[in-house]
Amino acid sequence: QLQLVESGGGLVQPGGSLRLSCVASGFTLDYYAIGWFRQAPGKEREGVSCMHRSSSTNYADSVKGRFTISRDNAKNTVYLQMNSLKPEDTALYYCAADPQDHCSVYGRGNGMDYWGKGTLVTVSS
Repeated sequence: QLQLVESGGGLVQPGGSLRLSCVASGFTLDYYAIGWFRQAPGKEREGVSCMHRSSSTNYADSVKGRFTISRDNAKNTVYLQMNSLKPEDTALYYCAADPQDHCSVYGRGNGMDYWGKGTLVTVSS
């Protein structure tokens, strides 16, 4: 059974950092494009970052320079390092995987085949 499980969310003050993890089971991540998406209360889901099968990466303009996506193939895990967090980063963060490399930070991730259930990030003082 293909499964993605996110962890690492929590409450952090503005300016703080968190590292999200996404562990895959039932498939090998390095053959998939991996994306991080988020959905804030009352808003549509949006793309945050993508790592393509080539390992090239993309970031939404709102997180560029603050967030970093990475992958540990040995652990079958993808990470999202989030620094300089802002209140507007508050959202439920999802990881998603797609074997056809449809990941885009400009959409809602509708082309992604597999999704985790999300981990909540709250940035507040």
